[in-house]
Amino acid sequence: MSDCIYKNGLNFECQRCSFCCGHSPGFVYLSHRDLTALCTHFDMSEVDFARKYCRWADYYYGTQVLALLEQDNYDCILWGAGCTAYEARPVQCSTYPFWSWMLADNKTWNECAADCPGMNKGRKWSFEEIDVQKRRYDANIPLDRRDFEKMFCEGKEFRL
Repeated sequence: MSDCIYKNGLNFECQRCSFCCGHSPGFVYLSHRDLTALCTHFDMSEVDFARKYCRWADYYYGTQVLALLEQDNYDCILWGAGCTAYEARPVQCSTYPFWSWMLADNKTWNECAADCPGMNKGRKWSFEEIDVQKRRYDANIPLDRRDFEKMFCEGKEFRL
């Protein structure tokens, strides 16, 4: 733990700038947990939610996973005058910026902080709090296309 950049905690407080919600191309990958929470929030079936708000994104090892669409300006499809699904937002969103790759070293953290006005500012998060968020992020596995089709489409191909 001696080389852990968050052993003494890190400062972060969201500035509501929405930078992490858009402005440049990216992916918000959805796990089964994320999809369930969003469907409950919007009172939609998984298939209907996927058709309206999702796309297939290429992922590791030639797989495709479920991801949220983006608007033409690269903002998240769920972004309006704020997050329309804030209470049910995906784990990827709720754990930001405590993602394992951002916490890899000080250089990476500070490079990310150059784009996020909330990093290195505001309240100090403890090691324990950060570690919980990092573990939540690491455990949140995107929903593979084949698994989605098995669970919600009786194994039939599902086109978005």
